[in-house]
Amino acid sequence: MADKPGTGLEAGPEQILYASILEKGMYLGLLILLVTFAVYALGIMKPYIPLDQISQYWSMNVHEYLEHAHIKTGWSWVGMINYGDFINFVGVAVLAGVTVICYLAIVPILLKNDDKVYAVLAFLEVVVLALAASGLLKVGH
Repeated sequence: MADKPGTGLEAGPEQILYASILEKGMYLGLLILLVTFAVYALGIMKPYIPLDQISQYWSMNVHEYLEHAHIKTGWSWVGMINYGDFINFVGVAVLAGVTVICYLAIVPILLKNDDKVYAVLAFLEVVVLALAASGLLKVGH
């Protein structure tokens, strides 16, 4: 089947914007992960679990570890980023959250291009991801 002239695959402006934000967010998250790991590994910040005690936790499952270490689940890590072993969660949060920013950024372009269905879907994706990250919708554990 021969292709018609001018029907080549090209990324649309919303795809380029999404990819651009995703790339920058990925590099930012990776940089934060590297810096915060160095902060932890070099002992610049005091860890919540002292290094000489960390091997005690290796044989525990997650539930036991959290209970024994007195760590709450969910977003409680935000209140613990003053510890070297929790500051690296900032980079993880950036990497996890960049998709939300990407979707929000493309909604105006989709609306401008009269792609109302895609704009609504992108916005709903933001709502679903935000609800999932908030912890308001708890299912299972």
